[in-house]
Amino acid sequence: MSERNGIRYGLLGLGLILLVGLLTFIATRTAQAPTDTPAPSTQLESLATLESKAPSKRTLDIQRWQTAEGAKVLFVEARQLPMFDLRLTFAAGSSHDDGVPGLAALTNAMLNEGVTGKDVTAIAEGFESLGAEFGNGAYRDMAIASLRSLSAAEQREPALALFDQVIGQPTFPQDALARIKNQLLAGFEYQKQNPGKLAGLQLFERLYGSHPYAHPSEGTEQSIPGISVAQLQAFHQKAYAAGNVVIALVGDLSRAEAEAIATKVSASLPKGPALQRIAQPEEPKAGPSHIEFPSNQTHLMLAQLGVDRREPDYAALMLGNQILGGGGFGTRLMEEVREKRGLTYGIYSGFSAMQARGPFMINLQTRAELSEGTLKLVQDILGSYLANGPTQKEMDDAKREMVGSFPLTTASNADIVGQLGSMGFYDLPLTYLDDFMSEVQGLSVEQVKAAMAKHLDVNKLVIVTAGPTVEQKPLPPPTDKPAERPAGPPEH
Repeated sequence: MSERNGIRYGLLGLGLILLVGLLTFIATRTAQAPTDTPAPSTQLESLATLESKAPSKRTLDIQRWQTAEGAKVLFVEARQLPMFDLRLTFAAGSSHDDGVPGLAALTNAMLNEGVTGKDVTAIAEGFESLGAEFGNGAYRDMAIASLRSLSAAEQREPALALFDQVIGQPTFPQDALARIKNQLLAGFEYQKQNPGKLAGLQLFERLYGSHPYAHPSEGTEQSIPGISVAQLQAFHQKAYAAGNVVIALVGDLSRAEAEAIATKVSASLPKGPALQRIAQPEEPKAGPSHIEFPSNQTHLMLAQLGVDRREPDYAALMLGNQILGGGGFGTRLMEEVREKRGLTYGIYSGFSAMQARGPFMINLQTRAELSEGTLKLVQDILGSYLANGPTQKEMDDAKREMVGSFPLTTASNADIVGQLGSMGFYDLPLTYLDDFMSEVQGLSVEQVKAAMAKHLDVNKLVIVTAGPTVEQKPLPPPTDKPAERPAGPPEH
C-alpha cells in the first residue's frame, strides 16, 4: 500500500480521440516547410528523424500562484491534446503517521471507497462514464491524488465535481475499511516469505531508528487492525488541508480555466495550514546484521543516510551515482560484479532524496556460498570509487546518457504534471529542469569525486543480509568470460 497505484479507467472513446489528435499533429508537421532556425520543440518527435541526436528539449512555460486557502499551484498550458492532467501532492505520507504506522497509507487508500450517495463501484463508474481516470498513492514523504480528463466542459466539469467529492468529502465506509485491512494483513503474511522485503524492513529500522522514516509506509500487522474510521477522518482533516497541498495542472486549458479549477479544488478541501517539515535523522550505527532464511541466494543491502532534495550537490551526486551503479549496464558495480565475475543478475545503487535525508542504497542478490566475498567486493568497489573518483570517459558517457534521456522526463503531460508536483512539494525553483541539466553538463571529474566523497563513507554503511548460513567459497577471478553464469532473476 505504500506505493499503491490508483485505479485507472480507460475508455475506447478517449483512446480514439487521442489517436485522432496525434494523427492530426503528424499531418500538420509534415505539411510545414522547414525553417533555417528551428524553435525549441514542444511536440513529440519521431525517433527515425533524430538519428544520433538527442531529443530536443521541450520548453515549458511554468506559471505559479497560490489560492485563497493557501494551496500552491503550478500550471503548464499544453494544447496538443484535448485533455488535462491534475495532480494533488499532500505532505501526508507515512512520515506523518504520528505513532500509528499505516495511518497515512490507509487514509489515502480509502479516499475513493465512498462519498455521500456513492460507494466505490459508483465512484468508479462515474469516472469511467466520463472517460476520466482517478489515481492515488501514499509514500514516505507525500500522498497524491490525480485526475486525467478530457478538457471539454461537458466532461471536465462533472469529472472535477466527482474528484472534489472524493478528495474533500470521503466517508470512509466501515465495510471498505475492513476489506482493505484484510488485504494489508494478507500482504504482511506474504512478506514473511520474501527475504528481500524482510531485509528492506530491517534496513530502514536500523538506518532511521526512531525517525518517522523508519517504519514501513503500509504499516504493520500490529498497527493496522486498530486504526479506526475516526482516526482516518482526523488525519484527513489535518493532512489533506488546502494549506498542505501542491496543485499541479497540465493540459488543454487557459490560465483562466486553470485558475478556476485550482480555486474549486482548493475550496473543496478542509481548511488548514501546511504540516511541519520532517526533522533530519540522526546518524545510525554502522555494521552488518543477518536474517536467516532458507533459499539458494542471499540478498545483500548496503545503505547509509544520503541527502535531502534541496542538497546543493544533488546534480553531482546523480551524475556520480549514474557511473557507480545507477545506469544499469556499463556501471562500475555491474561491470565488476556481474560482467567480470558472474556473481549476480543485477546490482544497482541510488540516492532517494526526500524532505529529510533519504537513503543511499546498493542492493543485489548472489549465490549464498559466495555472499561474503561478494559483499567484500562491493565494499571495495565503493571505497575505490570514493577515493579515486570517475574517469573522464565515464563522465563523458554518463553525461551523454543523462542529457539524452532527460527530455523523456517531460515527454508527456503525465510526466510534466509529476515534475510540477515534485517541484512544488520540495520548493524547487521554476527553472529547476533547465538548471539541473546545465549543472550536470558543467560538472568536472574533480567536482563529482568531491561530492561523492563528501556524502558517502564506506565505513558508515549499514548492511543487512538475508539468506542461509552456508560454507563460503572464494570468488572467481575477474575475466571477460565468467566461468559461471550470473545468478538468475530474483527468487522473490
